[in-house]
Amino acid sequence: MDPDHLIPRPDSVAGRDTPGRVALGTHTAVDAGPGTEGVARWLRTTIGAATGLAFPAGDAPRGIVLRVDPQLAERLGPEGYRLVTSDAADEAAVTVTGGAPAGVFWGAQTLRQLLGADAFRQAPLGGGERVWDLPVRTIEDTPRFGWRGMMLDVSRHFTQKTDVLRYIDLLAAHKLNVFHFHLTDDQGWRIEIKRYPKLTEIGSWRSRTKWGHRASPLWDEKPYGGYYTQDDIREIVAYAADRHISVIPEIDIPGHSQAAISAYPELGNTDVIDTTTLTPWDNWGVSPHVLAPTDNSLRFYEGVLEEVLELFPSTFVHIGGDECPKDEWKASPTAQARIQELGLADEDELQSWIIRHFDQWLAERGRRLIGWDEILEGGLAPGAAVHSWRGYAGGIAAAEAGHDVVMSPEQFVYLDHRQGEDEPMPIGYVRTLEDVYRFEPVPPTLSPEAAAHVIGTQANVWTEVMQDRSRTDYQIFPRLAAFAEVAWSALPAPADRDFADFEERMTEHYARLDVLGVDYRRPGGPLPWQKRPGVLGFPREGAPPNR
Repeated sequence: MDPDHLIPRPDSVAGRDTPGRVALGTHTAVDAGPGTEGVARWLRTTIGAATGLAFPAGDAPRGIVLRVDPQLAERLGPEGYRLVTSDAADEAAVTVTGGAPAGVFWGAQTLRQLLGADAFRQAPLGGGERVWDLPVRTIEDTPRFGWRGMMLDVSRHFTQKTDVLRYIDLLAAHKLNVFHFHLTDDQGWRIEIKRYPKLTEIGSWRSRTKWGHRASPLWDEKPYGGYYTQDDIREIVAYAADRHISVIPEIDIPGHSQAAISAYPELGNTDVIDTTTLTPWDNWGVSPHVLAPTDNSLRFYEGVLEEVLELFPSTFVHIGGDECPKDEWKASPTAQARIQELGLADEDELQSWIIRHFDQWLAERGRRLIGWDEILEGGLAPGAAVHSWRGYAGGIAAAEAGHDVVMSPEQFVYLDHRQGEDEPMPIGYVRTLEDVYRFEPVPPTLSPEAAAHVIGTQANVWTEVMQDRSRTDYQIFPRLAAFAEVAWSALPAPADRDFADFEERMTEHYARLDVLGVDYRRPGGPLPWQKRPGVLGFPREGAPPNR
C-alpha cells in the first residue's frame, strides 16, 4: 500500500523506508529556473494560500528548486518530472525537475498531495504556526497518454464561468491536460460571436427545461440560458494555459444545430419546414433539425470559426459531426440537388463532404479537425482525428486506417451514466468507480502501428440531468480520479489492476475532495440531499455491450 496516497499513481517512488521528514517554513524560498516562473506563481497563490507561507524568490538553503531539464525530457518526455525531497542540510528541501514546464507543474501537483489535504485549502487554518513537512522521497513519473481529457457540456445546462475555472483547477489536480468545451447544441449556443449577435441574443436562451429524462412529464417552466463573452473565453483559455491544460472548443456541425437555426432560420432546411418557427430546444435527445448543405451555411460557419480560432490557440478544433438525422436532407430538393451536383451516393456522403470541407478549411489555417466517430460514415476526411464514443469500433477502424484517435467509449467513461442502483435521475448503465478504474483505452486487438494512433482518452460529462454544480460534481467524482489514473499511469491489464490499493489511496483523496468542496458520490451511495426522488431517468439494465 502507498503511504503517500498519491493519485494518479506515479511510475516510481523511492524512500518509503526513510524515516526523515522535510520541513517547509517561513524560511522556504523558491528558486525558479527559466521556464518555471508560472509554476512558482502557482505555488505561491495556491499552496502558499493554504499554508500561509510566502515562498519568496531566491536561492536560500533548504528551499524549493524548480528546473527544466532537456535531458530529462529525452527519458521521461516533456510532461515527465522528477521530484526529490531531502532532509540533508546541504541540499534543497524540494527539487522539482521537469522535461518541460508542464512536467514541473505536474511535479508541483504531486508536492501538494504530499503535504496533505490541508494543502488544498484556500487559507491557513490558524491556531499558531504550523510545521508543514514532507516525507523523504524520490519520485519519477511520466504520463501514458498525451491527451488526458474531460469534456463538459455547457449547452444542456450552463456552467458559470467561475465554475468552469474551478473544474479546470480540478482537472489540474488530477494531472488531466485537456478541457473539451462543448459550447453549442440544440438546447443553447454558449459563445459570443460578434458578427452573428443573434446566436447569443436568441440562441442562448430557451423558454423552459425538461426536468429529468426526456420521457419525464416534469418541466422547469422558467426561461433558462447564458453564454460566455469573448473576454470570458480569453480568461478561461489563459487560466487553463497557466495550468498546462489545452481548451478544445466544440462547435457542432451539421447536426445538433437547432439553437443556431433558431437564431438564423436561413441556416436550416427552409424548403422542408418553416424554420422561423424554431426556438432553442427545451427537450433532450436528438433534434431532427439540421443545417442545410448550402454555401450560405458553409460561409456562416467559416465566419463563426474565424472568431473561434482567434480565441482558442489549440491545435485541435472539435466540430461534432455526431447524431445528424438525414430526414430533412432526404426531403429537401436543395439537399438532393447538392448530392447530384457533387456526384455523391447518399446523405451520409453529403455529411462527409461537409466534414471534409471544414477539415481542409482548418488545415489551411494550421489547425486539425476532430469529431465524433460518426464522421467515419461516408468516408473520413484525410487529416481528421476521431473521437470514438459509440464503443471502441470507430476508434479501431480509424486507427487501423492511420487516423489519430481519442478513446471515449460511452460504456466506460460517460460520467452521466449512473454509479449504482439508487441514483438521482439514473441514466444509462451502472458504471462504478471500479468499472472506470478497469477501463483500458487501447484495445488489445490493435497492432502496435495502429495502437500508436491512440493519442489519448477522455471522460465525457453530458449535463441533461445535471442542473447545477452539485449535481455535476456528483456525476464526475470520484470516478474522474479513477479515470485520471487510467490516463496517466502505466497500469497492468484491467483484470490485474489492484483496485483495493486504489480504494485505500482514495481514503486520503476523499479528504482532499472534501477540502475542495466537491459534492462527490460517497462510497455508500447518495446522501439525502443528493437524491431526486420521483424524477424519471433512463436506466439501462445489465452489463453494457463491449463493442
